[in-house]
Formats: sequence, structure tokens, C-alpha cells
Amino acid sequence: MESIRDKVAIVGMGCTKFGERWDMGVEDLLVEAAYEAFEDAGVEPKDIQAAWLGTVFSGLTAITLSPLGLQYIPMTRVENLCATGSEALRAASYAVAAGACDIALAIGVEKLKDLGQTGVKGPAIVGDNPDGTTGLGSGFSAPASFAYLGTRYFHHYGLEPAYGKRLLAEIAVKNHYNGSLNPKAHFHNLLTVEQVVRAPIVAWPLGLYDCCGVSDGAAAAIVVRADMAKTFRPDPIYVKALAVSVGARQGCMRQDYDYVHIEENVRAAGMAYDQAGIKDPRAEISLAEVHDCFTCHELILYEDLGFSPGGKARDDIEAGTFALKGRLPVNTDGGLKCFGHPLGASGLRMMYELYKQLQGKAGPRQIKDPKFGLAHNLGGNAGMGIASCVVLGNEKSGR
Repeated sequence: MESIRDKVAIVGMGCTKFGERWDMGVEDLLVEAAYEAFEDAGVEPKDIQAAWLGTVFSGLTAITLSPLGLQYIPMTRVENLCATGSEALRAASYAVAAGACDIALAIGVEKLKDLGQTGVKGPAIVGDNPDGTTGLGSGFSAPASFAYLGTRYFHHYGLEPAYGKRLLAEIAVKNHYNGSLNPKAHFHNLLTVEQVVRAPIVAWPLGLYDCCGVSDGAAAAIVVRADMAKTFRPDPIYVKALAVSVGARQGCMRQDYDYVHIEENVRAAGMAYDQAGIKDPRAEISLAEVHDCFTCHELILYEDLGFSPGGKARDDIEAGTFALKGRLPVNTDGGLKCFGHPLGASGLRMMYELYKQLQGKAGPRQIKDPKFGLAHNLGGNAGMGIASCVVLGNEKSGR
């Protein structure tokens, strides 16, 4: 199977501020993100030859994109739960790589605050239909589902619960520090470990500050053929890998499912590394944006993505490996935890951070000499997920 590596490039990106955007509708958010991307790429709406809209709850069809002035070109709405933004980029990239178009738009949006949600709730239980789009009525919330990862991880690796909870708190503190440096993040409050540990419990061991918030927002990318990229800008960012793995809900059906890893995460990461030619992700990945819907998920992602050996993520947390100035910074923009989580936009928001970091334009969050960035999403719940891994790079490979 042929790899997508270096066949397409991102030449423009836009991202709104995430948060409680009561002053903005879906159309306003789309315009804000898209026009930043158009300006960044030096293109106009008339230059876009095809577009993909990613949204879970904020549009039934691609006609939702009509405020952008993209009439009479192919446009498609895609949805893959929390991996929806990444799915829009994947579709646009495949179309460009296949020669179906030369310039494509991938855009994701979600206006969740208008639904009246006050916290993170699994897509399978939002709205009047308890089954959502999954065909499963799980009967429990997302915090309850992901809490299994924390309790089982503590038990499996022999961590005292109080110690494990402090490890999770370190993740929240890190991400809020990073987000405090980002003007587009939903939250700008610095946290302490004690605040996180003592916060009201949502689903033990997850307290209030272990859970990401529900946000409004949009993000967009302009994708072109790699051989055209430098006609748009001197510093395009190249797509190295696009991988998606969907299981058969084994975690909901098998009594031997261990809940100290998510198989879809592991499989998607392996596919992405193979496509990108990455042999040692801990050494070769410069930074990662991961799906920290809950702190215990970020904990196991360090291991699922090959950054830490199994059961050893605690050593890296204590060593500051994933901090902004650490060896492998994770969630440099604040992650879902602090930047926010409008479902359809989150994947492209992650790409926006990688794009800026790989160009050296991330301001006070900028890391030193990045080469490869990884973006990871997980849609669904622990045990029945849709995992996406995208690798971006700032240079073409020598192949």
C-alpha cells in the first residue's frame, strides 16, 4: 500500500478562539477560521476546488459552508465523532493526492454551548437519541467510561490511588500552563496540583479539573499538491501520515479487555509511523497534540503512542518529559483540557498548533527546532473508539 507521505502540503490554516462564543453562530465561526486560512495561504474562496466540512452536531450537510462563497464546487460533510476534524483533513488530502483537485479546504466546526451542555458528555448520549450515530446506547457518561482507564491503570501497575491521582493532576497543571500562553485557548487559569486533587469528583479518579470543557470553535486548513506548495509560501508543512483505526467495540464486549491501553490508539499510531517512516517515535517526534479529553487518557496515550514503555509513563511525568521545555512536549497549546473541545474542530485545531510550531511561529509556546509533529484524536468511549493519528513535517523526506 502506497503512503501519503509528502504528496500533499498544508499552505494555510486558521483557528478561532475557542470558548463560550455566545456572540457567534456556526456561520460566523466558519468564516473566522476559513478567512484566516485563506489569508495565510494567499488564496481566495474562488481558488478552492473542493471542500470537506467536519461537524458532529452543527450541520447536516455541506450546505452549511455556503457563507464562505464556495458555491458550485464539490463539498462534503464528514463525521467521525471526536476524530471528525482529522477526518476532514484526511478526505481533503486524499482527494488532492489522487489528483481529483489541486487546492482543497478542510474545515471543522462545532457550536456546543447552544446545546446547553455544561460539561464533557459522550457523543453517544447527547441529545434526544441516546444512541447518537454509533448504534450503541452505552448507558454511561464519557467521564464514567474513561475513569475505568484510571482505576484499572492504578491497579494494574501497583500505583497507590493518591499517588496516581497526583500524576493525573500533573497533566492538568501542564496543559493549563501551556494554554495560558495561548490567546485562543478557552481557559487561561493556571492550576496547582493541590487544586486538581481536591476538586469535586466527577467520576473517580477524575475530578473537575481532570476533564476537558465543552467549547464552541472552528479550525481550517488549505491543502495543495506538495509540488505546488512553495508557490504559495516558503514554509509549507507536509503531510507525512494519515491513519485511522476503528475497532469492533471489543472493550464493551470482552471481559478480558485490560483498560490500560486502547487498541485503536496503538494500531493508528503504528500505521502512522509506518507511513511516515518513523522508527522510534520517542526520539523522532518533536511534539504531539493528543486527545486529553480526560487526564487518564493522556496518561495511557504516552504509552499507546510509543513515547513511554508500558507502566513507565509515571517516570516521564515526574521527569517533565512532556512539559513545554521537556524532551517531547505534549499539548503545547493547552490540549482539549485547556484549549477546549468543539468536537468537529478539535482535530484541525491540533493541526493548527503543529503547523505553527513546525514553522517556528508559536510565540511563547515555541519549542526548539521541531521536525515532526503528531496529532491524535479518539472518538467514542474507552473500549469502543475511533482513533486518528496524523504526522506533519516541515521538510520533504529525501526519498
